[in-house]
Amino acid sequence: MGDIPAQGKDNQQFSELEIDSLQELMNIAFGNAAAELAESIDIFVELSAPKMRPIRVEELTEYISAQIIDFNECSIIEQYYRGDISGAAFLIFPYGVERDFVSLFQDQDFNALQSDLLIELEKEILLEVGNILIGACLGKFFDLLQGAATFLPPRAIIGDKFHQTFIQGAFDKEDDYALILHLKFTFEDRDVAGYLFLINHRSSFSKVKSALQNYWEQYQ
Repeated sequence: MGDIPAQGKDNQQFSELEIDSLQELMNIAFGNAAAELAESIDIFVELSAPKMRPIRVEELTEYISAQIIDFNECSIIEQYYRGDISGAAFLIFPYGVERDFVSLFQDQDFNALQSDLLIELEKEILLEVGNILIGACLGKFFDLLQGAATFLPPRAIIGDKFHQTFIQGAFDKEDDYALILHLKFTFEDRDVAGYLFLINHRSSFSKVKSALQNYWEQYQ
């Protein structure tokens, strides 16, 4: 992985305090999202410690796929946001988790459904889980940073389409660096792990730093 410059005209460097603060804010935000999911389907979500780092956009696919086994077969919910801080959220689940979610949301015998109906149901429920986790997490994250954002509709893709997303222009050419926040989570009593990545445009770096400064001033 390429190291980010120590200092530069874009003030890209993040201090240890800024990194710790962002990781803590994401922990709070996703905890809020996990609580909302528990209210919806009565399942407890266990969180790992969030991690944050600036990273070259060209390395994003390699970095993310290295964190996850069989990444190309994973189910991904992606949602873009625009505003004071702009970027994309990616909620990633291992292949096959959709069937587990169907059993949590539906009482009917889904094995009796026709395959095309089951596939559509799995997609709808996966999008609903993504909408809850991403929406609640981003909502709380921006609330903590007192920022405003517009959320584009989420969509479902699979891992091998992920790189194509960036090729098609998810990040501008000027966005040679991105700010990545991510964490791993598991569901209680189920052998299923998921991942949430928040990837913010380079143009948001200075706004993130300003928002953190305002956040600290509330407690001084």
